[in-house]
Amino acid sequence: MSVTVRVPAKVNVQLAVGPARPDGFHDLANVFLAVGLYDEVTAAPADELRITCAGPDAAQVPLDRTNLAARAALALAERYGRPADVHLHIAKDIPVAGGMAGGSADGAGALLACDALWGTGASRAELLDICAELGSDVPFSLVGGAALGTGRGEKLQELEVGGAFHWVFATADGGLSTPAVYREFDRLTPDAPAPEASEALLEALRTGDPTALAGALSNDLQPAALSLFPALADTLKAGTEAGALAGLVSGSGPTTAFLTRDAESAERVAAALRASGTCRTARVAVAPAAGATVL
Repeated sequence: MSVTVRVPAKVNVQLAVGPARPDGFHDLANVFLAVGLYDEVTAAPADELRITCAGPDAAQVPLDRTNLAARAALALAERYGRPADVHLHIAKDIPVAGGMAGGSADGAGALLACDALWGTGASRAELLDICAELGSDVPFSLVGGAALGTGRGEKLQELEVGGAFHWVFATADGGLSTPAVYREFDRLTPDAPAPEASEALLEALRTGDPTALAGALSNDLQPAALSLFPALADTLKAGTEAGALAGLVSGSGPTTAFLTRDAESAERVAAALRASGTCRTARVAVAPAAGATVL
């Protein structure tokens, strides 16, 4: 018997970052949107905890207990007083180290898969509590859809979305370390104000208006990401010149995200980005997408 869970990537349509806190984290106003690029995590009985991974850039995924999928299994097992004897196989399709929460998605997927496999019957609140312990983005990977994340991003308020949004995601050659991007943010922004969600952006989501959403997109980490990875500016320029309504760095990067008017526009922008030589590849996806789901 095995259980497979599908879990989506995310894009931050707003990432407002406050000053560093005493615990090293930053207060955020983080508007998450789940997008239709997915990893699948399969949990099967085993004699011991084991992680395997296949798919694009799978060689970059750690297969030890630092993997968020492994940490999720261990956390659930400890809470319910049972051994974490499980084989977790990750079928990767979310860009690795790309600012789209692929690792967090795998943590949420493993948690839900192990809960189903072991019959622990954890409540949604318990699962979200474990997710918050695992990392700032993990709770949203479980919830999906759209949500405002506050605190360090783990306190979620689900948001209404009035339509489908068409995106193109350009993956870069190379990665960016999230801690390094935050350190660069602190260097560039020593007096960061307290973060607040944009009412214009929330209204654009509610009404499903891509043009209004394009005008409200923002990412306070983008200057830091561009400082550490200047070539991303060429990708952003190529995507907007190809007809995207707007482009931004996704989260801490280095994936760049482009909002388009419709599905046809998305395909055109993706083709232009692939031909531009400024990125490794470009993928289209629709948002919002459902959160972690048992298949």
